[in-house]
Amino acid sequence: MSPISSKPVSARVLDAAIAWQLSLDSGDGSLIAHEEFNKWLASDEEHARAWRQLGMLDQRFSIASGPARAALLQSREGIRQRVRKLGSGLASVVLVCGLVLFAGQRYLPIDYWLADQRTATGEQRTLRLADGTLVNLNTHSAIDVQFDDKRRLIVLQEGEILVETGHNDSRPFIVKTREGSLRALGTRFIVKREDDGTRLSVLQSAVAAQPETLHREQIFKQGQQVLMRSDGLGPLQAVAPGSDAWTRGMLVVDNARLGDVIEELGRYRSGYLGIEPQLADLRITGSFPLHDTDLALNALLPTLPVQIRQRTPWWVTVTVKP
Repeated sequence: MSPISSKPVSARVLDAAIAWQLSLDSGDGSLIAHEEFNKWLASDEEHARAWRQLGMLDQRFSIASGPARAALLQSREGIRQRVRKLGSGLASVVLVCGLVLFAGQRYLPIDYWLADQRTATGEQRTLRLADGTLVNLNTHSAIDVQFDDKRRLIVLQEGEILVETGHNDSRPFIVKTREGSLRALGTRFIVKREDDGTRLSVLQSAVAAQPETLHREQIFKQGQQVLMRSDGLGPLQAVAPGSDAWTRGMLVVDNARLGDVIEELGRYRSGYLGIEPQLADLRITGSFPLHDTDLALNALLPTLPVQIRQRTPWWVTVTVKP
């Protein structure tokens, strides 16, 4: 396998590839469906890479049909249900092998399934920790809580959290990700795992950020945002208005790219939510409900030249309005 072919793809693109394979393998795909698939495949190099890697997965297990193939091509929610009740049979064996072989490439992050606390797609939850700290978990998020005599540590394995630290505790409060650590300085802040790093948004007070490979901290104050990579920090940015609106079940945007809005809404629903490339740079301002993404999508129709094309409940595309 070439380095380009083996490069990890995002979970959302992999979900899309799986959904396309399920659709095409069902035997009832129309000519229009195949044309749409070819457009999707050619629209982004990552799409083609995900499709190649999905084919390698099939070849790895030499699966032509039957329950094992169906097990491997399920959505992540279906896989979660199977993992919880693994039993005998070929499907279980294939699932275990798939988890072991591909967890390192972030296809199915094993740390998410083993985390102390996690939320499913579309679920949000608020936790009160032993020290009084409040932690809001956004959709498809996972944390490990590791408190001891010396420190209060949260490991963010996946997703996004908003933290309001408890103040009656002298132990340092730290949020750690693969890219580094964030030390709270009596504060309220958001930490979000992204494909290219960890994004910190400071809502109150300050946070000290230390990338994994560096030996010094840099302090960020209220209203500041930065992307932390393992080897350094990105440029300083201002926190976007409404960045914590998801804790109230809303997505608030101001002159945002429609492509970015669709990508964000896609985090809150199972399956694939896409947009035709020629629409991605349209700008939009507004508030959208996160607990009813169908309603949020329909809210686009009165103001933008778009239509919502729904092939199945788990395959939806925003397309150009004729």
